[in-house]
Amino acid sequence: MKIATWNINGVRARIENLVAWLKESQPDIVCLQEIKTVDEGFPRAEVEALGYHVETHGQKGFNGVALLSKLRFDEVNRRLPGDESDEQSRFIEGVFSVKDAKGEPKALRVVSLYLPNGNPIGTEKFSYKLGWMARLERWASARLALEEPLVLAGDYNVIPTPIDAKYPENWVNDALYQPESRAAHRRLQALGFTDAQRAVDESPGIYTFWDYQAGAWQKNNGIRIDHLMLSPEAADRLVAASVEKHVRAWEKPSDHVPAVAELAFTA
Repeated sequence: MKIATWNINGVRARIENLVAWLKESQPDIVCLQEIKTVDEGFPRAEVEALGYHVETHGQKGFNGVALLSKLRFDEVNRRLPGDESDEQSRFIEGVFSVKDAKGEPKALRVVSLYLPNGNPIGTEKFSYKLGWMARLERWASARLALEEPLVLAGDYNVIPTPIDAKYPENWVNDALYQPESRAAHRRLQALGFTDAQRAVDESPGIYTFWDYQAGAWQKNNGIRIDHLMLSPEAADRLVAASVEKHVRAWEKPSDHVPAVAELAFTA
């Protein structure tokens, strides 16, 4: 089963790229971030025509997350619990029925999440970022108690280690690379989550984001901020992980590219 995450940076502006990529890559479940549209504005027909079920948690103009799945949804949960005043659309969880290698039925949980950027440091935006990450940690800890395969996939807006940036020194004053942000990400791992990409490849130079400015793509001046974090029950079934970098070279690209993990499940 192929599960992908992609910050699409405006789904209506990139619908042609999304359709082309879905046809090419054939993912089973897709987590989208920054769809930048209300639910009613999502180009559902184009995606459903390819055999996907669609669930969204949209917001006008910015943020917004979605799940696309070839499997039917058993359950859908929107909004990260813990702050009733938070109106930003950054979290959607889908539950699916799958079978493991032995043919035994399992419940698979997949979350599309879009963590706050947090810049500039020293403002309420950075405090919101850290608060959101703390809420995610509490929620994830409770979900782990279910002992089910769980994938937390999305744009984390965190550069976990120096090898996840071409020039880490350029990010020391950015919220994505602050000690507090990285520590919060490590705490998620300490709960028992595995970074799918790093579980299969610890090499430097693996990036998921290249800024539109200063020729970052042409110079390969990238960072890795899009992650698939796997619960122990999901990590046990990890077969492969990769970044589909070539999508960044397409016409009218997002500044992010899809990150993918393959798990040993069947529909």
